[in-house]
Amino acid sequence: MDPRFREDERLLGAGMTCSEPDDEAIPDGEDRTITLDAAQADGRLDKALAAVLPDISRARLQALIAAGALSRDGVVVTNASQAATPGDYSLIIPPLAAAEPRPEAIPLSVLYEDAYLIVIDKPAGMAAHPAPGSETGTLVNALLAHCGASLSGIGGVARPGIVHRLDKDTSGVMVAAKTDAAHAGLSALFAAHDIDRVYIALTRGAPSPSKGIIETRIGRSPHDRKKMAVLRGGGREAITHYSVEARYGPAERPAAARVACTLETGRTHQIRVHMASKGSPVLGDPLYGAGAPTAPVREAMKAAGLNRQALHASVLGFVHPITGESLRFSTPLPSDMAALERALGLLNAGEGR
Repeated sequence: MDPRFREDERLLGAGMTCSEPDDEAIPDGEDRTITLDAAQADGRLDKALAAVLPDISRARLQALIAAGALSRDGVVVTNASQAATPGDYSLIIPPLAAAEPRPEAIPLSVLYEDAYLIVIDKPAGMAAHPAPGSETGTLVNALLAHCGASLSGIGGVARPGIVHRLDKDTSGVMVAAKTDAAHAGLSALFAAHDIDRVYIALTRGAPSPSKGIIETRIGRSPHDRKKMAVLRGGGREAITHYSVEARYGPAERPAAARVACTLETGRTHQIRVHMASKGSPVLGDPLYGAGAPTAPVREAMKAAGLNRQALHASVLGFVHPITGESLRFSTPLPSDMAALERALGLLNAGEGR
């Protein structure tokens, strides 16, 4: 099998797929020579190679091997799971495939950036990545333009690695990987729930008790496929720690509240579903906000110009997957939520009732 192959990957899929090698000529990629000694040649071949190639994820190594990019003593090796043996290996890494989305010069609020990752404060209204109905103007489009040549590739594609999502109309802190190694490291942290994530929600009413843990299973709603729901069976475990930080309106029956939500897991729409399950949906939520807020709260939302769910990812903390440095980022409420919070505060002063 000719190791000079074309790598074909879905840009934004959860996994990586490679086409079968073909005869179409492509520019030569990088040719690396790896020598495994007896101590390094222990266990599976892909695992042994990953240990000496920290800048290439094991998943990508498996795909490269399957596509015929690895050879030993001139013989192509295509079984990533075979036992590693000492010797000299040649690995051809193809040129980065062009990213499908186009770079767009969209201003970004960058909180941190190095050679491996970038942390931004995503505005409400920006989708994380292209999807039907949001093919342009996404975070991926903006990062392609901002990062440019500093992207060393995720799975062989010159694109940023989105390891977690915020809903289009949720604002706040997000991290994206710029290299394979950072992408693998961040993905592992999120999979292990070893990430500090705090969201601020402005809710209709106030959840009771004022502090607690919501532990359910969340999955696709059997009644509306566009929504997620708390399920008795099936779905995935979802855990949210919440604390009411402020109440607005009558003390005996608050009209609204500011709630800090700390995620132990990160399921789709988790906070929105969990707050609704407590009878205190996020204000402005078009999917889960059943029931109208009181008239003073509606007036406050209108005055603040809030036209989305009042949810902000305020804190993101993690250990840098490459340098080992502890990082923590915190951002204030964006202007619409800050204005709404001020307007809600007037309810406690007896104004706006």
